This record gives sequence, structure tokens and C-alpha cells, in this order.
Amino acid sequence: MELNPVLSLHRSSRGGFFLILIFSLVCLLGDNADGYDPLDPNGNITVKWDIIEENDDTQVVVVSLLNYQLFRHIDYPGWKLSWSWASDEVIWEMWGAEATEQGNCSAFKSGNRPHCCEKAPVIIDLLPGARYNKQFSNCCKGGVLSSMTQDDEKYGSSFQMTVGRGASNKTGSMPGNFSLGIPGYTCGEPFEVPPSKFVEDEGRRRTQAVGTWNITCSYSQFRAQSSPTCCVSLSAFYNKTIVSCPTCSCGCQGLPRSAQCLKDGELPPVFKLERDEVLEPVVRCTQHMCPIRVHWHVKQSYTKYWRVKITITNYNFVRNFSGWNLVVLHPNMRNITQVFSFNYSPLNQYGDINDTGMFYGIKYYNDMLLQAGESGNVQTELLLNKDPAMFTFKE
Repeated sequence: MELNPVLSLHRSSRGGFFLILIFSLVCLLGDNADGYDPLDPNGNITVKWDIIEENDDTQVVVVSLLNYQLFRHIDYPGWKLSWSWASDEVIWEMWGAEATEQGNCSAFKSGNRPHCCEKAPVIIDLLPGARYNKQFSNCCKGGVLSSMTQDDEKYGSSFQMTVGRGASNKTGSMPGNFSLGIPGYTCGEPFEVPPSKFVEDEGRRRTQAVGTWNITCSYSQFRAQSSPTCCVSLSAFYNKTIVSCPTCSCGCQGLPRSAQCLKDGELPPVFKLERDEVLEPVVRCTQHMCPIRVHWHVKQSYTKYWRVKITITNYNFVRNFSGWNLVVLHPNMRNITQVFSFNYSPLNQYGDINDTGMFYGIKYYNDMLLQAGESGNVQTELLLNKDPAMFTFKE
């Protein structure tokens, strides 16, 4: 889950205060349809296809998925990598992942049948705790990938497979039509890069792939979903007025495309889920109808510092958010002095311009945003140094 509020405070000439939302949430406005994100201009997920060994009738291939995005991560139920074979290749064996369908392997009359004979196989990651003899290095995360900033040890996943020629015995070439199976992502065509090198014997020896191809997959919020999934409300210590989320920010009650909602006192329905099934949101009935609300409260102003409280509330009754993060763009971000209950990392995507940062939960403390209810929120306070050249409360 990624949220991105950009906030500013202004004072009116009559002495009253009001809050202006300079830039809205990424999930509210959406990115450009071509996948370009100004907050992460170079972000992508790269699929690396390494041919490790090539024999007369088989290839040993290692496929790696690397999340090179600063803040977007792949949540449950995870990636579902697919491609189309150039000829009638089959997958004989796999380690670290598995095909969802074996397909029609009737052409192989005797002996062991291939793991997958599909023309366009769909590959999924193994679950944590998979059998040891089926594991591969950096596998078995259930398809979940962290962002680079949040956890640099869990932003990649790999699996190995033995690919053979099909019944026609034709020599195939690099497959195409790659897809991650995740809404919003579009993958380009494979392109050859210098062969990958692998370290062995504790760094004393390096081996090299026979050939390496990369496939770049980019994200577009416009393609991912047609309606927003979060909104921002604002308040300050010097004014009793709360600037609520705009009406119908994520939908309007009663409209066909809006989420199902429950009024106060109503109990959420009981669902029977199939594995990997994702439920449509069932949210609390509000004027904004968003599954997530971010509240930015200016709590106090000191001589040299100002203090802000951030609260993220989950209004979705049927989903927890693990590994959540919140991206904030604000001219005073470079002057953050202390963050009390979240982790914080600046996102310096434009050289020395430090106005964007990512907040995320502390592991085993508040890195899980629970479903709607008493415990369905996480919050922190932050202390920022006043920099009159960059940001002020005055008009």
C-alpha cells in the first residue's frame, strides 16, 4: 500500500487559518498512463532471464524478479509471471516456483511427464516453508516483493527451471509476451544484456551465464484501477476546523462501482475464500468512501521546530495491510529532526532536492495496518526544524 500526501499550511489576510492540499495522493490522482511516476522516475520491476547451461535438447534457466521501485511493493497474493514460448517448449522441472497448470502433456507417452506443457505458462512463487528439495535461493515468499527502500533483502525473487524442446524437437528462441499478472504493470519485450556473473566458493570464483535477457515492467496507476483508494484530511492546533476528505473521494454510497459499505453497528459478512483470492473492499460508510484515510495534524509550533501527527486509518473490514508505507512530498521534508514511531527514509530522486520521504512501520511493532476497527490505525509524530526559506506558517 502506498500513499502520497503533499501538504502546505497558509494563513488568510483576515487572521483565520486554512489548509490547502497542494498535491493530492498518488492513489487519488493516479500516474500517467505510460507508467511514468515523477516520484520514482526510474522505478520498474526487472525480470532477468539467465541461461545457465545449454545442452542438445535442454536448457537450465534461472529467472529473477527484481523490484527496482523506491516505494511500491508487491503484496499478497503476489506476482504471477507468464510468457509465451516461441515454439513448443516444455518445462521439465522447477525449483523455487511452480506452474499453476500442467497442461496437455499427452505427447509424452512414456517415462516422466514434464512439469508444464502450456504454451503460455503461469508461474507462481512457492509459499514460505516449501519442501527443502523444491526450494531455490531467494525463493518462497509467496510472490511478495518488498520495495528497495523498505527492505533491501526481500526485493527480489528467483527460481530455476529445466526447459526442453517439445514433441516437434524444434529449437526455440527467447519467449515473449511477458506479464507479471499484477494490475497496473506492463512488460516490454526481452532485450539481451551482458551475461550475468555468479559468485561461488565464498567469492573466490565467478561463473558466467551463457546468455542473459532483461524484461522491464513499468507501473501505471491509471491502468491499475479507475478509482482512488485513499484520501487525506487536515487539521491544526490553532483551529477547530477539520478539513475532511473531499466528498466521494473514492466513490459515492449507492453507486454501482462503489465499494460495499457498512454503517456503524453493522457486522462485516463472513467470506469463504479460495487460496490467492482477493476480496473487494468492504468499507465503513463515510462521505469519502475510501478504504484508507491519512490525517495530517499540525500539533504544535515551537520557536525553532514544528510538530506534526500523522494517522493512517484502515476503513476496510476485510483486509490488513502488511509492509505498508506512506510517501510524503513537502518542502520541509529535508528538515525532519525526529520521527517517533515510524521508520523514515528520504527519497532523493532528483539529486540534491530533498522534499520527498517515505514513512513505514517498525518491524513486529506497527508494520501491519490491521483491518477496520479499534486497532485499525497506525500513527506517529514528527519534529521538523523551521526553515523560513523553504516553509512558513505565514502567508
